[in-house]
Amino acid sequence: MGKMKKIETVKNSYAQRDYNVHIEFPEFTCVCPRTGLPDFATIIIDYIPDKKIVELKSLKLYFVSYRNEGVFHENAVNKILDDIVATCSPRQAKVVGEFGMRGGIKTTVTACYRHP
Repeated sequence: MGKMKKIETVKNSYAQRDYNVHIEFPEFTCVCPRTGLPDFATIIIDYIPDKKIVELKSLKLYFVSYRNEGVFHENAVNKILDDIVATCSPRQAKVVGEFGMRGGIKTTVTACYRHP
């Protein structure tokens, strides 16, 4: 994959508490690596932060950097989860990609992480 934008973080002022952060990005686009046609999805992130939380503007720019990337749905969702975990070390995280219908098939991919 090409150069992805960096996800930034800010300090979690409530790190002593478990709480869920729910993020939806309904404008995710990437390119099918086989056909070169655009794929459209809603990306949903749920995570329980630890010491850091995701800064939303940088997350949007990160998502936009996928726009011209040839990537399979499964790889995109797992890469997003890996990048969230690497960036903010959450207690747990889940990323769901709800991809639009293509050729009569709708794909939803879910990847999960729990801190060991």
